[in-house]
Amino acid sequence: MRKPVTIAVVYSAQARAVHEFFMQVASGSRIEQLLHEVAARLGLTPERLADLGTGIWGKRVPVSHVLLDGNRLELYRPLTVDPKVARRERFVRQGAKSAGLFAKRRAGAKAGY
Repeated sequence: MRKPVTIAVVYSAQARAVHEFFMQVASGSRIEQLLHEVAARLGLTPERLADLGTGIWGKRVPVSHVLLDGNRLELYRPLTVDPKVARRERFVRQGAKSAGLFAKRRAGAKAGY
């Protein structure tokens, strides 16, 4: 009989809403074997489940990855906006003088300090 291992599962359905829970699985289990149980617990549809990416402690891994004791399985939702585009748009809105190194300059200070 395989010894059970404990893993943490983390999923954020939307910004500032994180679901985290612990599960016990048999040692040698793969992520793909666990996904349907996790989806049922979180109320995810099969279509939504297919869109999610997976990772262990912030590093992307395929669903064929073998889970180890103490792993933190993270489910990633797809990006709705390209981060580079969002940053450019935010910079245009804020203007050059209110962002980055020049945001909080002391009176009489040199530029960039």
